[in-house]
This record gives sequence, C-alpha cells and structure tokens, in this order.
Amino acid sequence: MKYDLRGRGTSAHAFGEDAHAGEAVFVPAEGARAEDEGWLLSIVTRGSASELLVLDAADLSPAASVRLPRRVPAGFHGSWIPDARSGA
Repeated sequence: MKYDLRGRGTSAHAFGEDAHAGEAVFVPAEGARAEDEGWLLSIVTRGSASELLVLDAADLSPAASVRLPRRVPAGFHGSWIPDARSGA
C-alpha cells in the first residue's frame, strides 16, 4: 500500500490469491530525485515456494521476479546497504 499524503490518494499492488508478502525494503535508484524513484523488494510466499519480487516504487508495477530455491520463512527481515564503492 502506498499513501500519497499530498494528493490524499492510495495505490496498492495485488500479489494474488494465497500470496503472503513480507516487509518491503526500499532501494533508491542511483541519482534519484523523487522520493519514490527506486524499487521495493519483498519476499512473496505461495504455499511451499518463495520469490523475491521487485516493484517499481513509483507505481507499484512489477519490475522483476526471482524464484528462490527454498521457501523463506515468514518474518524474514532484510535491509539495503549501498555499496560505497559504486555509490549505489
């Protein structure tokens, strides 16, 4: 769920039936100027399978999906640590 506090609007991404998404981690785009210029990374679990879902933070549209070889347990936490060498 994304809240626009200035325009008072909301938007959401539908993960689909039987999908359970973990907390999203924001990854800013290199040189980003807008507060939502970047991606949201979230682990999504459906039954016994998990994937890393990458959403465009501006409009919550899917940018990429990576199927994981194992199911990631609920409550898994993540964080983004920029690479100081690349400036990302």
